[in-house]
Amino acid sequence: MPKRATKVVLSEKEQEALTRMSRRYRSEQQVALRARIVLAAAQGYSNAQIARDLSINVDTVRLWRDRWVGLQGIDLDTLSMAERLQDAPRPGKRPEITAQQRCQIAALACEAPSKAARPISQWTGREIADEVMGRGIVKQISPRHAARLLKKGGSSCTTYAIG
Repeated sequence: MPKRATKVVLSEKEQEALTRMSRRYRSEQQVALRARIVLAAAQGYSNAQIARDLSINVDTVRLWRDRWVGLQGIDLDTLSMAERLQDAPRPGKRPEITAQQRCQIAALACEAPSKAARPISQWTGREIADEVMGRGIVKQISPRHAARLLKKGGSSCTTYAIG
């Protein structure tokens, strides 16, 4: 037998804030959709009915209904309405190379290798990785990863050759 949907009860203040968020022109569409899900759940609609009405997956409705109910005990001063409707933190390891370090690597790739006392005409993955570590931009980086960062970042320098 399927589990009954968790009942959502909204205060007047929550109802007004969610309605405003769902209708506001500048709201992120994901946040507006989540607000509509919670509002519909508070009106007593089933997960399946909300999913049909909003043309989304029933699992999405279930997730946001349950997440909202789990946060209901927390007052709005502690956790704002926008924070309640944000994505949960993603799992996994955080990137070790910052945006600033990426910029430094891209700037290095734009320099002529001869400026770094390298006897080559074009940067290679190995050479750029050695130079990046030598300058202390990052502690450790593989030649392949250095080359991938430059390729991903769209470095337009003509003095870099992947290889």
